[in-house]
Amino acid sequence: MKQDLLHPFIFDHSAVRGNCVHLDQSLFNALEHQPLPPALKKVIGEFMAASVLLTSTLKMQGKLILQLQSQGALQLLVVECTSELDIRATAKVHEELHGDTLSNWLEQGHLVITLMPEEGEPYQGIVPIEGDSIASMLENYMLRSQQIDTKLWLTAEGDRAAGLLVQKLPQQQEHDLDHWNRVQHLANTVTNRELLDLDTETLLQRLFVEEDIRLFEARDIRAFCSCSQANVANMLQLLGLAEVRSVLDEQGSIQIQCDFCNKQYVVDEQEALALFDDNDDHGVTH
Repeated sequence: MKQDLLHPFIFDHSAVRGNCVHLDQSLFNALEHQPLPPALKKVIGEFMAASVLLTSTLKMQGKLILQLQSQGALQLLVVECTSELDIRATAKVHEELHGDTLSNWLEQGHLVITLMPEEGEPYQGIVPIEGDSIASMLENYMLRSQQIDTKLWLTAEGDRAAGLLVQKLPQQQEHDLDHWNRVQHLANTVTNRELLDLDTETLLQRLFVEEDIRLFEARDIRAFCSCSQANVANMLQLLGLAEVRSVLDEQGSIQIQCDFCNKQYVVDEQEALALFDDNDDHGVTH
């Protein structure tokens, strides 16, 4: 049975909270039109699972964008996750990927995390890549940039991905001073198979059998691309009339393909020029 769910949970009488995520159909839908090697799909799956886990910790309506930027074979990896848990992902590869681990593909890389709230100013954090896995990179970022103790366990296989996050909330008194260390130690025993195959309730019972855990209602996750004809029109207006005319003179129409879902948009000359029409010489009105 396919499951695309996020399960939040807390440890009662504690400053530690967590999330568990399973991606299935959403991962397949997000990547089905992108010809990617299996090793890269695995990394993207982990990145997508991480984005859902981190998004769910934010008290924000908007979206979280995770990016890996590099001068190596893997130039760019982007995952967007909204506060509604709509998710999309893409990657740009400069050359053939050798090896099957992320560290083989990165050179002079940076991790970029962008928060884009529906209200208020966006926030962006950029840090050098530290660690040889998605989990360790994000743990280092959270500790250095946000001063929040966060631990992640991520895995992906085929069209499935899963992840577990535990986080120690800052500025909250912890009555059991060893609790955070104990939770990390217990969670470290999780296997990739357990993450992928066990439902969240069974997984948490197996990992934290003697801990008091409160599991909250699951939230649905879906693959969703925000590209649209209106967004294409906005982009062309930003390019400016001169640039649009140049493309039309060369190609006769403007063709744009979404990097995320591969949907193609074609804008003919009349439609393109109408975007700039202000009772000018085109004779076309809005």
